[in-house]
Amino acid sequence: MSVKYEDLPPQIQNQLQQLQQFQQQMEIVMQQRQQIELKIRDIENALEELEKTDKDTTVFKNVGPLLIKADAKGITKELQDSKESLEIRKKSMETQEQKLKEKIEEIQSKIQSSLSPPPPG
Repeated sequence: MSVKYEDLPPQIQNQLQQLQQFQQQMEIVMQQRQQIELKIRDIENALEELEKTDKDTTVFKNVGPLLIKADAKGITKELQDSKESLEIRKKSMETQEQKLKEKIEEIQSKIQSSLSPPPPG
């Protein structure tokens, strides 16, 4: 037996809309977290490569479409600071993701209990 959206009580329609919005937000947050994780991995790879180089090795950094000669120590510090900042953002995204997950589960539970037939008795 299928139920049409229009036949549902307004309260359940509202909950379904909320559920959809939270799911969309969750999708966005997950994508942003994955992008941050990729950036962190890139930085970690760059730091590893910098560790392997000699002190005298010439190092360049990207500045827009240009490559500019830079101090290896300065680049290392920049990368470490950037990684630290991204780690904080990643933690924030994970917290946001967890809260959205809890809200989604809560709304799903409310919808299911609203749609379940009352126990016989």
